[in-house]
Amino acid sequence: MCTNRLKTAFVALSCVCASLFFGSWDSDSQSVIGPIPPSPHYDDPSQWFIVNRQGEADLFYIISTETGDHMIGSDTCHFADTYNAGQRGQMRIEMHAVDSFYSGKLNYYSPYYRQVSLQSWSSTETTLARLPLAMSDCVRSWDYYIKHLNQGRPFILAGFSQGAHAMLEIMKRMPDDVADRMVAAYFIGYRITKEDTACCRHLRPACKANDTKVSICFNSVKTPECEIPVVSAGNLFCINPINWRTDTVGASFVYYDKEHQNDTLSARLDPKSKLLLIGGYKNDEPMPVIGIPGNYHHMELKFYYPYIRQNMADRVEAFINNKN
Repeated sequence: MCTNRLKTAFVALSCVCASLFFGSWDSDSQSVIGPIPPSPHYDDPSQWFIVNRQGEADLFYIISTETGDHMIGSDTCHFADTYNAGQRGQMRIEMHAVDSFYSGKLNYYSPYYRQVSLQSWSSTETTLARLPLAMSDCVRSWDYYIKHLNQGRPFILAGFSQGAHAMLEIMKRMPDDVADRMVAAYFIGYRITKEDTACCRHLRPACKANDTKVSICFNSVKTPECEIPVVSAGNLFCINPINWRTDTVGASFVYYDKEHQNDTLSARLDPKSKLLLIGGYKNDEPMPVIGIPGNYHHMELKFYYPYIRQNMADRVEAFINNKN
């Protein structure tokens, strides 16, 4: 179980990151940054994963942490190199999977960015020092998308883990005329805190399956004690992605696992912790670095994808009908 001190440190993370973002790094922070890969240029098609289906709406998706520390010469680099074929391949796996599982008829846009490595999440110091660079890439990619790729269409903004944190930085800077085209924002496996709502007027909790201009948020655990603070401590928003309720009524769902027999699991929202409690899943092995047994952060994309894909389509339909 995590200590209260660790929880408090991570609850403060997003606000501190916001103050550092695009600002100057002090010497202590600089000492843990290390070498920095080349900056991605978003007018370069190689810096995108794009599928244009001629759809009425777009899905803009920011991937989670898919790369680890690597060497540049004799130095350890803690950021993804978006021009390195091997690291691009690692990031592309998630980009392709999310497009296949989630997009349906939506146009799909996902930028490569200098995401911080998995090892960077091992302490508050390293996360605070390195995250602003990754966030600046995501904001620049979003600005390019809006100016050159979106062409005025409605859009869904979505991200997982580190990608969901980038969504907060994008939404804090989102002008009202752009926010008016946002169908919904899916913060998959991440939190929205009181500090976030104070910084961003566009954050509004989803309350049902087809409300629009709302934020969808959930974090999956076996019990509240299995929480990973960096992704869920201090969370205010939570909705059950199976029955799209915000009360304690649970729902059964089938986890479609290609390697094993499909299992029927259950999901129930805990109103006190704002966590999604999962019953019936037998594999409690923790994910690397920040994992805790019984925390299912690494399963968020896999557990609910058929339900979220349909929900994205339903919200787009509701948004277009409301406009008409």
